[in-house]
Amino acid sequence: MITPPPYIQSIKPYVPGKPIEELQRELGIKEAIKLASNENPLGPSPKALTAIKEHMGNINRYPEGGAYYLRKALSEKIGIKEECFIFGNGSNELLDIAVRTFMTPEDEAVMAWPSFIVYPLAVQIIGAKSIKVPLTSDLRHDLSEMAKAITDKTKIIFIANPNNPTGTINYADEFEAFMKDVPEDVLVIVDEAYYEYVRDPRYPDTLEYLKDGRNILILRTFSKAYGLAGLRIGYGMTKPEIVTEMNKVREPFNTNSLAQVAALTALEDEEHLRKCIEINEEGKKYLYSEFEKLGLQYVPTETNFIFVKLSGITSQELYGRLLKQGVIIRPIGEDSVRITIGLPEENRKLIEALKRQEVLWTSSF
Repeated sequence: MITPPPYIQSIKPYVPGKPIEELQRELGIKEAIKLASNENPLGPSPKALTAIKEHMGNINRYPEGGAYYLRKALSEKIGIKEECFIFGNGSNELLDIAVRTFMTPEDEAVMAWPSFIVYPLAVQIIGAKSIKVPLTSDLRHDLSEMAKAITDKTKIIFIANPNNPTGTINYADEFEAFMKDVPEDVLVIVDEAYYEYVRDPRYPDTLEYLKDGRNILILRTFSKAYGLAGLRIGYGMTKPEIVTEMNKVREPFNTNSLAQVAALTALEDEEHLRKCIEINEEGKKYLYSEFEKLGLQYVPTETNFIFVKLSGITSQELYGRLLKQGVIIRPIGEDSVRITIGLPEENRKLIEALKRQEVLWTSSF
């Protein structure tokens, strides 16, 4: 039997949740709601759905490898040159491409922890080393400690801003101080998957660092606020020379044609995006209020999910209890859960399910 190297053998594959329909069948429940994967509950722009239908007849053709029209539209909207963009099968793929392009097994990548699980996985897949720096006491990236963790082996630094799973952000002044400490030969990857949801004015404008010629790769996606998670399309913004190198590793037709069409149309439908953000803000305020009544300790979020710290019950136990009531959330470690903000009726169902738990919530912060 052929075997992979040890660093591959030790990887624990990502285990996706079962389809809602299958869970309903197994548990004998109806009308389950999924608040586990940070999906947009309102769904994609109706105009994007129309565009998909109109282009269905062209799927016998390979997609445009460089996402020509989407590239032009984003360039005009964001205000940077077309050659600064690279597109991926979700921003996940771009993380993987960057690691395979710029790292070797002898290199290191610095990241906060806990953060997005794909960062250490992408590094481990090539046999390199992840340097994990604990979050601050308020569950944000400790950028000063991350800067201290940089060595001559560091090739990439991952920053999730906002962070997943905590929903927290780092501020412009912190990021400015951090970037001053980053050597010129290190690539800073800033994952802004939840960019559209951020309301805090202290959020950094990372595009300014790209315009200044820094080695920065800014990742955004159409999976979250734009509601196109099932089509898998995201984009990166970086220096043209970095795009050139990453394109050597990128598969030629990695973003499908329907995803490109849907993303282009969704980008134009600003009214739908505004509605999605408004529903998220309303849901956030409602859940904050209800969590406080229940005595649940939550972390204020700049995303479409809320990180909740538990006391008196484990995350798996709460997950199991809510699952039986048709509410699916995401356990995080032993004592925390991540809950996606849903539609108003979904948020109410969540709260009613929580109220039915005979749990003594106590403060743990």
